[in-house]
Amino acid sequence: MATLLLLRHGRTTANADGGLAGRQPVELDETGRAQAVAVGDRLRPVPLAAVVTSPLIRCRQTLELALPQAEPVVEEGLIECGYGAWEGQPLKKLAKEPLWPVVQQHPSAAVFPDGESMAQMSARAVAAVRAWDARITAEHGPEAVWLACSHGDVIKAIVADALGMHLDLFQRLVADPASVTAIRYTPLRPFLVRLNDTGGDLAALVPPRPKRRRRAARAVDSDAAVGGGAGSAG
Repeated sequence: MATLLLLRHGRTTANADGGLAGRQPVELDETGRAQAVAVGDRLRPVPLAAVVTSPLIRCRQTLELALPQAEPVVEEGLIECGYGAWEGQPLKKLAKEPLWPVVQQHPSAAVFPDGESMAQMSARAVAAVRAWDARITAEHGPEAVWLACSHGDVIKAIVADALGMHLDLFQRLVADPASVTAIRYTPLRPFLVRLNDTGGDLAALVPPRPKRRRRAARAVDSDAAVGGGAGSAG
């Protein structure tokens, strides 16, 4: 199967001010713009079969700066969680709300007032990336690499699914602004190749072309490397 690169948008004015942007049209701040340019330099050696994005402007701005030659396709399933009445509120204030401990410790039960549940967010995001991954694999082959630009909680939910983690554990994960997380789906299990990468060599994520082999041997694509393996060639 193809390799998915999950890119979180660069830092926004809301991030810098300690607010919860949600689906509001907040834009990148100066730091976020610099982060987007920097991650674009890291992505340059990677041939991307497709680029998809959340419809929110902070993701689209990130891609305009990082991948100016790309033609991103908007995917509604990658939109930020619908935080409802929480949107635009300072995080310090929200931390005093009765729902806050639920979001932190039992997010699978968290339903935001006038918004969506975290479980709904997870389900539609995971469904979106798995559908895109299957489509890109079918069209471009299992060595293809594609990119999806989204939001912190959305990316963490996708990673939790890939790791077989219950959503209640996803707050243990981190997705910094402009970070890259790589997941390789296979017929039997996903592999988390990178998590919250903010400075590594992304060219190493391009899978090598496989040697000719019998069809039956392809089942090993889903096998983990016992002992840890030799890593990427480079």
